[in-house]
Amino acid sequence: MKNLSWTLVAVSVLLLIFTIGVALGGQATPPKKTPELLQTGKKLFEVNCTPCHGPKGDGKGPVGAALKPPPNDFTHPLSQWPKTKGVPQKIFEVISKGIPDTGMVKWDQFSEQERWALVYTVMEFATPSKPAPAKKMK
Repeated sequence: MKNLSWTLVAVSVLLLIFTIGVALGGQATPPKKTPELLQTGKKLFEVNCTPCHGPKGDGKGPVGAALKPPPNDFTHPLSQWPKTKGVPQKIFEVISKGIPDTGMVKWDQFSEQERWALVYTVMEFATPSKPAPAKKMK
Protein backbone atom coordinates (compact mmCIF):
# COMPACT_ATOMS: atom_id res chain seq x y z
CA MET A 1 0.00 0.00 0.00
CA LYS A 2 2.88 2.37 0.82
CA ASN A 3 4.44 1.77 -2.64
CA LEU A 4 1.11 2.48 -4.32
CA SER A 5 0.81 5.81 -2.46
CA TRP A 6 4.30 6.89 -3.56
CA THR A 7 3.56 5.84 -7.12
CA LEU A 8 0.39 7.95 -7.13
CA VAL A 9 2.30 10.93 -5.73
CA ALA A 10 5.04 10.56 -8.36
CA VAL A 11 2.53 10.28 -11.22
CA SER A 12 0.61 13.30 -9.90
CA VAL A 13 3.80 15.40 -9.73
CA LEU A 14 4.80 14.42 -13.27
CA LEU A 15 1.33 15.23 -14.56
CA LEU A 16 1.44 18.62 -12.83
CA ILE A 17 4.87 19.40 -14.32
CA PHE A 18 3.64 18.44 -17.80
CA THR A 19 0.49 20.56 -17.43
CA ILE A 20 2.47 23.60 -16.28
CA GLY A 21 4.91 23.15 -19.18
CA VAL A 22 2.09 23.05 -21.72
CA ALA A 23 0.41 26.09 -20.16
CA LEU A 24 3.63 28.13 -20.14
CA GLY A 25 4.96 27.47 -23.57
CA GLY A 26 3.26 24.64 -25.29
CA GLN A 27 4.86 21.59 -26.67
CA ALA A 28 8.26 20.82 -25.16
CA THR A 29 9.50 19.04 -28.27
CA PRO A 30 8.75 20.50 -31.70
CA PRO A 31 6.94 18.24 -34.13
CA LYS A 32 8.85 16.85 -37.07
CA LYS A 33 9.22 19.37 -39.89
CA THR A 34 7.23 17.99 -42.81
CA PRO A 35 6.19 19.39 -46.21
CA GLU A 36 2.58 19.43 -44.96
CA LEU A 37 3.52 21.41 -41.86
CA LEU A 38 5.48 23.90 -43.98
CA GLN A 39 2.54 24.27 -46.35
CA THR A 40 0.26 25.06 -43.41
CA GLY A 41 2.79 27.58 -42.11
CA LYS A 42 3.14 29.27 -45.49
CA LYS A 43 -0.63 29.73 -45.76
CA LEU A 44 -0.86 31.12 -42.21
CA PHE A 45 2.11 33.42 -42.79
CA GLU A 46 0.70 34.74 -46.05
CA VAL A 47 -2.61 35.70 -44.48
CA ASN A 48 -1.53 36.78 -40.99
CA CYS A 49 2.13 37.79 -41.04
CA THR A 50 2.84 39.42 -44.41
CA PRO A 51 1.10 42.71 -43.53
CA CYS A 52 3.94 43.38 -41.07
CA HIS A 53 6.81 41.07 -42.04
CA GLY A 54 6.27 41.24 -45.82
CA PRO A 55 5.93 38.35 -48.28
CA LYS A 56 9.72 37.82 -48.25
CA GLY A 57 9.93 37.87 -44.43
CA ASP A 58 12.18 40.94 -44.59
CA GLY A 59 10.05 43.10 -42.26
CA LYS A 60 8.89 45.31 -45.14
CA GLY A 61 5.15 44.71 -45.11
CA PRO A 62 2.77 47.64 -45.67
CA VAL A 63 1.70 47.74 -42.01
CA GLY A 64 5.21 47.06 -40.75
CA ALA A 65 6.45 50.33 -42.24
CA ALA A 66 4.46 52.23 -39.61
CA LEU A 67 5.52 50.12 -36.61
CA LYS A 68 8.05 51.26 -34.03
CA PRO A 69 10.13 49.23 -33.51
CA PRO A 70 9.92 47.74 -37.00
CA PRO A 71 9.06 44.06 -37.46
CA ASN A 72 11.88 41.52 -37.34
CA ASP A 73 13.65 40.75 -40.60
CA PHE A 74 13.69 36.97 -40.90
CA THR A 75 16.16 37.02 -43.80
CA HIS A 76 19.15 37.49 -41.47
CA PRO A 77 21.03 34.37 -40.35
CA LEU A 78 19.22 32.68 -37.48
CA SER A 79 21.99 33.45 -35.00
CA GLN A 80 21.39 37.17 -35.60
CA TRP A 81 17.68 37.14 -34.75
CA PRO A 82 17.40 39.56 -31.81
CA LYS A 83 14.95 37.85 -29.44
CA THR A 84 15.35 34.19 -30.32
CA LYS A 85 18.75 33.65 -31.96
CA GLY A 86 16.84 31.27 -34.24
CA VAL A 87 16.08 28.75 -31.46
CA PRO A 88 12.81 27.04 -32.47
CA GLN A 89 11.39 26.88 -28.93
CA LYS A 90 12.06 30.62 -28.45
CA ILE A 91 10.44 31.45 -31.80
CA PHE A 92 7.44 29.36 -30.73
CA GLU A 93 7.26 31.35 -27.49
CA VAL A 94 7.34 34.69 -29.34
CA ILE A 95 4.57 33.54 -31.68
CA SER A 96 2.55 32.24 -28.73
CA LYS A 97 3.02 35.19 -26.37
CA GLY A 98 4.00 38.14 -28.57
CA ILE A 99 6.60 40.77 -27.63
CA PRO A 100 5.51 43.49 -25.19
CA ASP A 101 5.79 47.11 -26.35
CA THR A 102 6.02 46.11 -30.02
CA GLY A 103 3.56 45.36 -32.80
CA MET A 104 4.17 41.62 -32.33
CA VAL A 105 0.93 40.34 -30.86
CA LYS A 106 0.39 36.86 -29.48
CA TRP A 107 -0.99 34.30 -31.88
CA ASP A 108 -2.27 31.84 -29.29
CA GLN A 109 -5.56 31.48 -31.17
CA PHE A 110 -3.69 29.11 -33.48
CA SER A 111 -3.24 25.51 -32.42
CA GLU A 112 0.19 24.38 -31.24
CA GLN A 113 0.66 22.55 -34.53
CA GLU A 114 -0.13 25.73 -36.48
CA ARG A 115 2.28 27.78 -34.36
CA TRP A 116 5.03 25.21 -34.98
CA ALA A 117 4.19 25.42 -38.68
CA LEU A 118 4.82 29.18 -38.46
CA VAL A 119 8.10 28.58 -36.61
CA TYR A 120 9.40 26.40 -39.42
CA THR A 121 8.08 28.80 -42.06
CA VAL A 122 9.81 31.90 -40.69
CA MET A 123 13.04 29.92 -40.26
CA GLU A 124 12.92 29.15 -43.99
CA PHE A 125 13.49 32.87 -44.74
CA ALA A 126 16.85 32.94 -42.93
CA THR A 127 20.03 33.15 -44.95
CA PRO A 128 22.69 30.64 -43.99
CA SER A 129 25.43 31.88 -41.68
CA LYS A 130 28.71 32.47 -43.41
CA PRO A 131 31.40 30.08 -42.25
CA ALA A 132 34.26 31.61 -40.33
CA PRO A 133 37.25 32.37 -42.55
CA ALA A 134 39.86 29.65 -42.56
CA LYS A 135 42.99 30.41 -40.59
CA LYS A 136 46.16 30.52 -42.61
CA MET A 137 48.73 27.91 -41.79
CA LYS A 138 52.16 29.28 -40.85
